[in-house]
Amino acid sequence: MKSIGILGAGPMGLACAYYAQKKGYKVTLIEAAPFIGGMASHFELSGTSIEKFYHFICKTDFDTFELLDELQLSDKLIWKNTSMGYFIEGKLYKWGDPFSLLFFEKFSLISKIRYGLNAFFTSKRKNFDSLENLSAEEWLKSWIGEKAYDLAWKKLMDYKFYEYSSSISAAWIATRMKRVGNSRKSIFQEQLGYLEGGSETLVNALADKIKDDGGKIIINSPVTNLMISEKKILGLEANNEKLYFDSVISTIPTPYLDEILGETSLDFRNKYKQIENIGVVCVIYKLKKGVSKHFWVNINDERFELPGLIEFSNLRKIENDLKIIYLPYYMPITHEKFEKNDEYFFEETFNYLQMLNPNLEKEDVIDFSVNKLKYAQPICNVGFKENIPPIQTDIEDLYIADTCFYYPEDRGVSESIKLAKTIIEKIVI
Repeated sequence: MKSIGILGAGPMGLACAYYAQKKGYKVTLIEAAPFIGGMASHFELSGTSIEKFYHFICKTDFDTFELLDELQLSDKLIWKNTSMGYFIEGKLYKWGDPFSLLFFEKFSLISKIRYGLNAFFTSKRKNFDSLENLSAEEWLKSWIGEKAYDLAWKKLMDYKFYEYSSSISAAWIATRMKRVGNSRKSIFQEQLGYLEGGSETLVNALADKIKDDGGKIIINSPVTNLMISEKKILGLEANNEKLYFDSVISTIPTPYLDEILGETSLDFRNKYKQIENIGVVCVIYKLKKGVSKHFWVNINDERFELPGLIEFSNLRKIENDLKIIYLPYYMPITHEKFEKNDEYFFEETFNYLQMLNPNLEKEDVIDFSVNKLKYAQPICNVGFKENIPPIQTDIEDLYIADTCFYYPEDRGVSESIKLAKTIIEKIVI
């Protein structure tokens, strides 16, 4: 039986281990953190087990549906009618459906038609190869015009990507639009899904299946070196122990690879170093009162320094009808705000929440948490497809992929599952 070592116990690493065992491999999963799940991991917020970084399921997440069926978890998938709002210059507008667009007072009639056509045709496109050499800004302006772009998109892009905002790939943003746009019960009603118990329901089921079938999951074990000899992977070192495998798959963020690729050439390591990422500071509240009826609210208001918020309890019901709200700050980790303490983020974000709901008081706060991640979002810029190295590396039996390898798809659990299955069934021999 061939042995395989897998770095990273996030959704992709877990799915790789699951599919590798189905193929007959002896699997060992190695995770640096003291927990599994990666960006889909949970924590306790005053008695509520909740994701550190919000997740939802779309109608087009077919790979998730297939895996849930195999793990006998399909009955845990719950669909909910959801909606989007847009807070613009102090006023909350309904957003994301034809009627909302029709009655949106800040767009001209021509802008409304152009915006609607862009959304419709993007949702119907088969692929986005023709957009590879266009920026999202160029592409969106060509459809909806500069004024509509500045009102509906510019603030979102600037506060998600900062200095990278004008170079983000049109193919990437269009694919993201298509996924969410096609998660609808009808043209007028968005519908998103979640797992009963949250993402850890799937994470724990995968881990249990891996262990039940003889696999190992080793946590709290950062890999310090990949053992390579004559362009062949031999294994890895973790916790001062050498572990030998026939094959190794790395699913950890590519910025960590330079530290562990040891004897490889600078050119080889630079393939991964050139892939840039931004971090996230995700502020989470548990409240007695919410701020809107919407699942997500985009924001274009000069007083706010983040692109939007997620009122997660408008998707997944929380005990006693309490509210869970995520406020994610995406930013380069070099940004001065990334190192600010929890108190700073509490004061700033609570002020934001009160702008949305002036009746909210600090006495309504049950709990509050700040979760940070250094490498949360790959920068998928124009021509990004050409910069993605092959998953099968120049090193025999060493395979490398992370969330940027989903491109043009955005990072997500279903994309993790899909790529993991492809790696094991079509790439690893």
